Amino acid sequence: METKKMNEFFSSLENVLFCPNPLDKFTLFEDFYSNFLDQKNHMDHNYLPKNQKNPSYAGFCNIVHPTKISRPKMLQSNQNLAKIIHSLAHIEYSAIDLALDAAYRFQNLPTQYYKDWLEVANQEINHFKLLQNILNDLGFSYGDFDVHNNLYEAMVLTSSSVFDRMGLVHKGLEAMGLDANPFVVEKIKTSSHPIKSKIIQVLEIILRDEISHVNKGNKWWKYTNTTNLSFNTFVKRFSNFSIIGKIPNIEARIIAGFEENEILDIINATKQKVIY
Repeated sequence: METKKMNEFFSSLENVLFCPNPLDKFTLFEDFYSNFLDQKNHMDHNYLPKNQKNPSYAGFCNIVHPTKISRPKMLQSNQNLAKIIHSLAHIEYSAIDLALDAAYRFQNLPTQYYKDWLEVANQEINHFKLLQNILNDLGFSYGDFDVHNNLYEAMVLTSSSVFDRMGLVHKGLEAMGLDANPFVVEKIKTSSHPIKSKIIQVLEIILRDEISHVNKGNKWWKYTNTTNLSFNTFVKRFSNFSIIGKIPNIEARIIAGFEENEILDIINATKQKVIY
């Protein structure tokens, strides 16, 4: 009886998603993902998903308002570099839970949907590990600096609608990372620290994979967009969230599946500058 329960997709994935320890979470996911790829589990689409009352990182990260998080301008010291890497690591760790929750919370969707978001979770775990290794090289670990819970709040806000989740989080907020990545790279280049080339290589990996993640968000948002709502109209419902950077990465967004008119509509609505 216990074996059958462990092989059920949603209940097994719940154990991964709610796990409060990163190392344990990654071990659980590796086993779960291997079983999924080997088709060793079954899906009970009547399974009732639970709500996550607190972020899974709440036990080892100090959560503050985003305005309380310092962003160093000079990146010569280990600590200042570590603060930047820690912010990136936190985004990736949050993205792990977002991908897991996308697969866990929404049911009766095509098998490819679950395959897509577990693949994203696997890549986000890899991103986090790469950044955690850099933090360790600098003498720090994830949890050593303050974090915010904006992505968790977006996850909670969209917990009752796969359409909202795909639009706000995976098409909208994830694309912010595409905008930010080139500027983080340029900032890292100003450092004379010997580790900077390793950081830039990791950022290149993250950008490549994040383009595919936004593409998946775009695909499944369109799939669930049964009323042909425009993306610009959709995001107006979530005015508390920024969904485009100060200088949008037009090229990356288009590769990720955005239509140029969608980008221009958002830019016009937010009066942002454009660099092609």
